[in-house]
Parts: sequence; structure tokens; C-alpha cells
Amino acid sequence: MNKVRIGAGQGFYGDTIHGALNMAKYGDVQYICFDCLAELTMAILQKDKLKDPSRGYTKDIKVTAKTLLPYVKEKGIKLITNAGGINPEGARDEVMRIAEDMGISGIKVGIASGDNIYPILEELQNKGISLEDYDTGEPFTKAKEEILFASAYLGVWPIVKCLEEGADIVITGRTTDTAQFLAPLIYELGWKKDDWDLLGQGILLGHLMECSGQATGGNFSGDWWNIPDMENIGYPIAEVYEDGTSYMTKPENTGGRVSVDTLKEQFLYEIHDPTHYITPDVIADFSGTAFEQVEENKVKISGVKGKPKPDTLKAIMGYSNGYMGQGLIGYSWPDALQKARKADEIVRKQISLYDMNVKDIHTEFIGYNSIHGPLATPVDEDNLNEIYLRVAVHTETKEEASQFGRLFPPLALNGPPFVGGLANMFSVRQLLGLWSVLIPREEIEDRVTTDVKEV
Repeated sequence: MNKVRIGAGQGFYGDTIHGALNMAKYGDVQYICFDCLAELTMAILQKDKLKDPSRGYTKDIKVTAKTLLPYVKEKGIKLITNAGGINPEGARDEVMRIAEDMGISGIKVGIASGDNIYPILEELQNKGISLEDYDTGEPFTKAKEEILFASAYLGVWPIVKCLEEGADIVITGRTTDTAQFLAPLIYELGWKKDDWDLLGQGILLGHLMECSGQATGGNFSGDWWNIPDMENIGYPIAEVYEDGTSYMTKPENTGGRVSVDTLKEQFLYEIHDPTHYITPDVIADFSGTAFEQVEENKVKISGVKGKPKPDTLKAIMGYSNGYMGQGLIGYSWPDALQKARKADEIVRKQISLYDMNVKDIHTEFIGYNSIHGPLATPVDEDNLNEIYLRVAVHTETKEEASQFGRLFPPLALNGPPFVGGLANMFSVRQLLGLWSVLIPREEIEDRVTTDVKEV
């Protein structure tokens, strides 16, 4: 029976390259797949592209190319990544340039694009397609003039098409996190568009792999202290047969652990309705999923069902939503928390005293409640060694946010006793809001294109 081994290479923009390198060296895989994009990442890439039209893809694709191109050439390992972000063409140009610099030729690089719907927003409205936020029901007029990017989530088939055209590397824009991992299963094992149970199984495998080390003992809330060699954690591998029989493992010579518990924790991540996990390619039913430990670091996965794909595709738009100003100052024992509270009181009163226009304000005491917030357990205030006060505000303009940060340096001499951490004002950050819509899939898929070029 035909089988394929697929390795995870990246779980987010900025992930280490060593997991993918170990995969190429020791994983015995035919594919390494990279999930680089989140909604925040799209916003970052759009800002990059506004500064330089040749940008808009993840910068670490350069490291990926320099590290793994030799393995693509020598071992025939194929790479699939959504690192193209806002600009898949630019990402391909960069990869091909690096290949030429390294003296590597005979490699085909494909791109799938068409997820960028920013240029057709008005056209969609003219067709009567509602662009109201489907989470809140708010009308599109609220965000329309401030939209910075708009991308639809593409599914697996443009990637499959690139593979059919001989691509060794496939670079996409905004695809679902699971699409990179499902594509080689379809291509290698001959799965069809209506093999719903098989596609559902592939979606689950992609979901388990999309966050790299999070499935192999990283970020694990079980006995995390017993996870071996976390400094060299191995990323997950899916070994999949044409009938859907699937196993999850990891490369030899790497740390981490593949167990029922590590996989279950990732399994539950970002799952809303487990009977109705919606993707562009299939609606997966995870409710019958079973995990079975068959040997050390190898788990069998079964029981997933699939239902026909939805009639719409999800699209995410990012819009300018004001600015954030923030400041930080640290206080030491004695009375560290009391000092920080007094400084917060001063800052809040100065906002009013100086007529600053602040839409929202947030205070946290780092070392006490910056993670748990109101759920933080009360502490023995008399014995706290140190506390950092961080205050952030949401403003309409960049200037207003900048004015707020300037309140913090004077606290060193004008506030509570200060022999602590430096009083810092941070660079102002633009804030982005997210706007989600559902669009008839034919409006997007009819515009999707693929293109394969050889180095």
C-alpha cells in the first residue's frame, strides 16, 4: 500500500530552523511543510509591503532556503509553505535568487495566489455580497476606509496543482494552516475531492502538525519537566497510507515526546465545534477520533469523518484601529506593589490633568497579575522583591499615544521612592482591528492562479 511521510517544519513566523533541519537530516520524509501565517502576521507583512513593494513575505524564508535547498536538491525533499503572505511572487524571487547564489539549479518553484481580495472589495459589494463582520454583525462602513489588507483563506487544491506541475517548492499566500499538510497526501495517495473521510483525516493530521513542537512535548501542560532533550525538540511526522491509516512520530536523534497526551493537547487547540471543523476543503468531524500508542514516540490516529465542503470561504481583513502608547517602570522592596499602584494612580490622574484623549487604558503589575489578571491569587505584598508597572493606552492618533509614554520617565524623581527598573517609554505602535467575512467560494476560487518556474 502506498504511503507518504510528511514532516512539520515551522509553526509560526520566526520559528527556529533547527526543527526543519533535523527533519531533513533524520526524518526520512518526502515533504516538509511550513505554517508561517497568523492574522497578526498578515498585518506585519502588509506593513512591510507598504514600506517596500518588493516585500510582504516572511523574512525567514531566506533562512529556510539557505538551509534546506541542498536537501531539496540532493534528497528530493519537497517544501510547501505559506510564507508568501501578501506577496508570493516576491517570496519566489527571493528563493530563486538564493538558489542561484548557491549554485543550485534544476529546481522548480511554484506559487499559488489569488487570496488577496483587497482589489475586489468594491466589486464584491456591487454584486450585493455582504461584507458585514460575521462575528459582530457590524456594517462594513465602520472599517471600509481603514482597510489595510484583505485575504481569503484558500484551500488545498492550488497547492496540489503546483505539485502536479512538478514543483519542488510551493509558496502560497493566505491558506488554511492545514492545507500545506493535506496537499501532499492528496497528490501522493490519489485522494479525490469528495473522499470526505480521507480529507477529514488529513485535516486532523495537519491540525496536529501546524504548531511544530507543540505536538511533540513543547508547551505541554502535562509532566513537562520529564520531556527529554527539549533543547533539541523534534517536530512531528505524519506517516500516512492511501486508505487513511495514519501514525504520528518524530525524527530519530531529536528530543521531545510523541504520546497520546501530547497529541491530545494539540488536538484540542483552537477547536470550537469538534463535530463541525470547517475548512475550505472539507468539514471535519473529530468527535470519534481515537489515539493509540503503538510504540515509543509513535501514535496511531483514527476515527475522523468528513462532510462536504462549505459554500463560502472565510476572509480576514485588517483595518487601522488607532495607536497604542505604553510605559514601564519597576519598583523594589520594600512596598514594591504599593509603589507601583501609586505610580499607576499618578499616571491616570495626569491623563485627566493634561487633557489627554485616551479611548481605553490597561494596567498590569508584572510579577503579580500580568498573565492572570483579576484571577491572580493575592500575594504577600510585604515580601515582594520587585514589581514592574506597565500601563498601555489606546488612542486615536499617534501623537496622543506618544504623549502618554512621556509620563513615565519623570516618575523616577516625581513619584514613589524609586530604586528599581528603568522608567521606559516605548515606541508607539499602530493598532489593527480584524474584520471577518464569508464570501461565496466561486468569487475567490475563479481568481486563483498557479505558476511554476524553474531555477
